[in-house]
Amino acid sequence: MSESARLDGKVVAVTGAGRGIGRDIALLCARQGAAVVVNDLGASAEGEGADAGPAEEVVSQIRAEGGRAVVNGASVADPLGATSIIEDAVRNFGGIHGVVNNAGILRDRIFHKMSIEDWKQVVDVHLNGSFYVAKAAAPYFKDQNGGSYVHFTSTSGLIGNFGQANYSAAKMGIFGLSNSIALDMERFGVRSNCIAPFAWSRLVATIPASNPEEEQRIERAKTMTTEKIAPMVAALLSDGAKHVTGQTFGVRKNEVFVFSKNRPVKTMQRSNGWTPESIVSDLIPAMEHAFTPLARSSDIFPYDPV
Repeated sequence: MSESARLDGKVVAVTGAGRGIGRDIALLCARQGAAVVVNDLGASAEGEGADAGPAEEVVSQIRAEGGRAVVNGASVADPLGATSIIEDAVRNFGGIHGVVNNAGILRDRIFHKMSIEDWKQVVDVHLNGSFYVAKAAAPYFKDQNGGSYVHFTSTSGLIGNFGQANYSAAKMGIFGLSNSIALDMERFGVRSNCIAPFAWSRLVATIPASNPEEEQRIERAKTMTTEKIAPMVAALLSDGAKHVTGQTFGVRKNEVFVFSKNRPVKTMQRSNGWTPESIVSDLIPAMEHAFTPLARSSDIFPYDPV
């Protein structure tokens, strides 16, 4: 008999859970039997301001459906705030078994116009925030010999996109963070995976359309609703996926795929070593056929969602 996909008896913390993807994750986890810490600062898409209202609405809905949930309004970019998310789980529900690092902001700018503040704000929320929350849960996961991390990466990092150097770098950092957690904590029964979501959300809605192709991309994105992402998250948090770790999944409406990891595709050697001249004259021409061309996420996924 296979392990259950239910989350009965588990305590899950979901960051950025007041709206969009995070909201749907929190609701589904509660419906699957988990007690949920609903974390959301309630900031704007660019990370400004704060509003407890969205998280409180999610908690109210969970409780109305007979579930258990509490609000946490901390910023994941603050180490103490991130730690409070895990502390709230332990204090209110007696433990922590799953962490979903979903919180994020966007400050899209073409690279030569991107400010240091644009860079720092996005990296602080996405990458540092994921580390802070994951780190706070790690001692509990280690001591109980089990736990599941689900981090949100993006094809903007895994593949590429315009005007998102800060976001892309942070999301690739999350991929590396998740892989390292999976390697370091495997001995303690802890698993760590990533999801690259395709969904229409308030963050995606901030990305402007400057040409017909971009307008088509936006219309396609509007058909990919956020609730399609939640089942994969809930599954990865469950005991039914306790052997799955170090993986990156994509969810695109009803399509789920798993990404490969970087591995060498061609090698050359010279017994007397290489010089700049021989690299230019011999190595590059011989390897060019194996180069990966520049691409945007929309180039790899140009078709309508399934």
